[in-house]
Amino acid sequence: MKKYCLALDLVDDPELIAQYEDWHKKENAWPAITKSITDSGISNMEIYRTGNRLFMIMETDDNFSFESKAAMDESNPKVQEWEQLMWKFQQPLPWAKNGEKWIIMNQIFHL
Repeated sequence: MKKYCLALDLVDDPELIAQYEDWHKKENAWPAITKSITDSGISNMEIYRTGNRLFMIMETDDNFSFESKAAMDESNPKVQEWEQLMWKFQQPLPWAKNGEKWIIMNQIFHL
């Protein structure tokens, strides 16, 4: 199993943040999106928020790759629809490359 931690910012607007959280409630999950996540080799995903900063923890199987996930997402119209919808709420981190959303964080401590 592999573990990744990623970060992304939300638009700093309380109403948009509330809407974003509502979209991520279990009862509002799009089945096609959760299927695309698990089909890519992600076995667990958690997203946390402080202020407008998001923090995601992903646990994956050993064969998972971000390149493969990106290719799967590109060919999935439902994932593309979801990503377009989410950009209303999200904004890239200041150091993100053009078009880059979630940024992989470097582990700096482990107990």
